[in-house]
Amino acid sequence: MITAEWLYWVVGAFFLVVALLILSDPSHAKRWTSGIFWGLLGLCFFYGTFVIAETAPAWVLGIAVLVLVAIAGTGQLGKGTEVTTSPADREASAERLRNRLFIPAITVPLVTVIVAMLGPKLTIGGEPVLATGTATLTGLGIGGLVALIVAFVLLRPPSLATPFREGARLLEAIGWAALLPQMLSTLGTLFTQAGVGVAVGDIAAWVVPEEIRFWAVVAYCVGMALFTIIMGNAFAAFPIMTAAIGWPILVGNFGGEPAAVFAMGMLAGFCGTLCTPMAANFNIVPAALLEMKDKYGPIKAQLPTAGIMLVVTTVFMYLFAF
Repeated sequence: MITAEWLYWVVGAFFLVVALLILSDPSHAKRWTSGIFWGLLGLCFFYGTFVIAETAPAWVLGIAVLVLVAIAGTGQLGKGTEVTTSPADREASAERLRNRLFIPAITVPLVTVIVAMLGPKLTIGGEPVLATGTATLTGLGIGGLVALIVAFVLLRPPSLATPFREGARLLEAIGWAALLPQMLSTLGTLFTQAGVGVAVGDIAAWVVPEEIRFWAVVAYCVGMALFTIIMGNAFAAFPIMTAAIGWPILVGNFGGEPAAVFAMGMLAGFCGTLCTPMAANFNIVPAALLEMKDKYGPIKAQLPTAGIMLVVTTVFMYLFAF
């Protein structure tokens, strides 16, 4: 049976390659601390497999996280010399390939969907090939590898190391913010375990009239957006607001359809993602990569869309989820 651990090892291997590229760059002003940061992160992906299997202690990962925080928090991450194509080369390549440039990017979701749909049905000797619940992750990993092959055939880079060098360049441009999705998702789980969801639920029960469904829907959707703005990740806000309002009030009290309530609740959270600098990968990093004069430009442009989407999602949940 194939689990998702192989994908984590591939991701860990990529971070280790990035670390080696940084350490081998003598012009990198902070190559040792930057190399240790990405290398340690890569090792965590490998070590986590043994923690999950309960054959290694988890406190080692805790120490590794503290080291990562110390390196990033003290400003010890930097950018090395960029080894990439010139703007003229990229413009010429874009003119030659035109819309074919999107083929590798489209390959990833296409393969992911195919594997996610067909993977659970694959069996050998009556036993499933993929472990339960891993089809989507497996599809994403396979999709990424297939897209890499397609990109090689289509773009014909001068070296096999080109994807790693370009990946390292983009990763260093993003910096520690690349870890935010993991950190914030973990934070949401910690908040839930600490009882934050229950506390928010108690407040909601005191504020929201139990007999009026509309205000319960508003509280859930707006709460998802606000918690996402604060935490920077809808996946971090989801367990808190679902434990507080989504499950006990909307589903338990008003009989809402769980799939519809939670799907639209996540969409409400994504409205908050459009509005917050905490969602650095979506808002701050693109502004930096595109060298925009206003680093909050994406957020300012997205605010009207986010507001309209939040209102529409709230109305749709009220009308169609019960």
